[in-house]
Amino acid sequence: MNNHSITGKSAFWAISIFVTTLFCPSYGQNADVVLPFRLPFPDDMEKVNRLDFDKDGDPDAIRYTIHGDIPVMWIDDDDDMKPNDWEGDLDNDCILIDRNKDGVFAGPWDFSVDYGDEDGNGIADVQLIIANGDDKIRHEWDWSSDIMWFIDDGEEDANFGYIDWNKIDLKCWEHYGHTNFYADYHGQTAFTKMNVSSFRLHDFRYSWENPFFFFDMDNDTHSEMAIRLEDTPVFKNKPEGINGRVNNALFEDLNEGIDATFIGVLDKVYISFDLDNDNSASNEFDFDMSLQFNGEEGYDYNQMKHPFKSINGLKEADRFLFDARWRHLTELVYPDRDAAWNITFKDGNWEECWFVFDEDDDCNRWERVELLQPKDIFKHGMLNQGLDHNPQADEMGDRGEFDLDNSGKGNLYLASFDGRIHLYGAEWGAWRIDQDAYSFQGYGGLYDRSDYVRSQIKADTYATVKYSDTDENGFIDLLEYDLDGDMLFEHTLSFDALGIDDENEIINMQTSSYKSLSDLYTKMSDQMWGKAQQAIATLKTLGLNTSWYSFYMQPTSLREKYNYGYWINFYCYWDMRNYFKGTNQEDKIVEVDKAFVSGNWGLLSISKN
Repeated sequence: MNNHSITGKSAFWAISIFVTTLFCPSYGQNADVVLPFRLPFPDDMEKVNRLDFDKDGDPDAIRYTIHGDIPVMWIDDDDDMKPNDWEGDLDNDCILIDRNKDGVFAGPWDFSVDYGDEDGNGIADVQLIIANGDDKIRHEWDWSSDIMWFIDDGEEDANFGYIDWNKIDLKCWEHYGHTNFYADYHGQTAFTKMNVSSFRLHDFRYSWENPFFFFDMDNDTHSEMAIRLEDTPVFKNKPEGINGRVNNALFEDLNEGIDATFIGVLDKVYISFDLDNDNSASNEFDFDMSLQFNGEEGYDYNQMKHPFKSINGLKEADRFLFDARWRHLTELVYPDRDAAWNITFKDGNWEECWFVFDEDDDCNRWERVELLQPKDIFKHGMLNQGLDHNPQADEMGDRGEFDLDNSGKGNLYLASFDGRIHLYGAEWGAWRIDQDAYSFQGYGGLYDRSDYVRSQIKADTYATVKYSDTDENGFIDLLEYDLDGDMLFEHTLSFDALGIDDENEIINMQTSSYKSLSDLYTKMSDQMWGKAQQAIATLKTLGLNTSWYSFYMQPTSLREKYNYGYWINFYCYWDMRNYFKGTNQEDKIVEVDKAFVSGNWGLLSISKN
């Protein structure tokens, strides 16, 4: 590693200011108006410098400047460059950009992209992007930097990470519409990701998000399922409050400049499902349910090696690079795609499982329904120790449930009391109701300089439902409702007090599949709608007007059957309670509660009015 250094700020906003103020727009257009999809042309075609390392008459590298004075270097790793070429190709070549103009490539603040064509068909199968940050950031995450591998799992669409070439910056979270991301999170693909500068990382074969798999289950080019596997890095001299593992012994034999390494053990796994498979144009990502597993000894994947030959580049070019180690990799180490499901539900040693369901159906993120956390039910706001503490979580609208000893192993059940999917083994859970998706999540959780922001309307008050398993048998048996938003539960339904059995059939996730879960969603939606029709019929028997709920009477999709059916049942339940209370039939109120909790309105004995 060469001993080059620059003076720079250590906060994330420094890179944003750096790239936006120093780089001029290419093509002559305003960079904030028209998106740049290609590396700019050389500033001066007559000043392209061609380097012939092997003296065979064709260039092995090309150098020029863009944006006036920013040095660029192409390295021709597959030796197919022609004498008059002014740029390389996008199948096996490498692009180096000296963003801070210090005369050295692949150093602090610099940007590098390497392509690899594994099968030799002229289409890249792998892309490595390294966006380095400040060399003064030590012993912790560096959110001004990214190291990402995009791995094409057979699509061969030549689409990988999205780069804003005017700003020379990785923008993998930019998108058209709600969720048509420019980066390739669609279909059957994968990536790995780490946020630290390359010269601070010990072993490039490993990564933090290692990997992030996307699954196209029906060959429609959209992702119906995603599995995110995480190996939290070990940071040398980790400061208090930094999210990372601690084991300084791992650094004893390493270069003094190395700050981050990995042990090859997953400690978190996330899995998300588009259960109703409604992803399509203009709705590319609509995940409905996610599970998160946590465990320090989760899963050792050190033996899962993935060799490749196309990134090992020309050694003659190493002298131009601050740190050239990544240019000579021959393998990555990450869990196999085919093993990801069993790692999640069978082989991983997990200590707890968290569950979230996107009840207001507003989550259009590319990776998952963002997880709520088992924190204070009524505190809200990012990083405020509430359910939505996670800066990327939806403030309201999602339902979270928490199995804090993983007794249920991530298994699920379809509950009789509300007809919904619940987490078996959860000690408790909560749903902050956002009935009309007022606090629309959109695409939030971005970094804005040094702080997180959310792209959603903040809630002042909201209704809350709390779920509890008081008898510790893995099933919810106590419902508490705060429907006026005063943070006090004014209505309680105890299964034990009502004499209702709380047990339901357990859905074994290890033996399940995406198809079986998608079929379960169809079953759940149909049953929910059937219960709603039963509730409407019961109201009519009582002589109550059901036209109040005409909006909910015409569902046009599985999602609407599920959602509209729930709310019809909810309103009918309260109409019946209020009716019997108003007609002094107190004994019937208990029957209504029993029928509602059991999910069977036929249990209510009434005569036609």
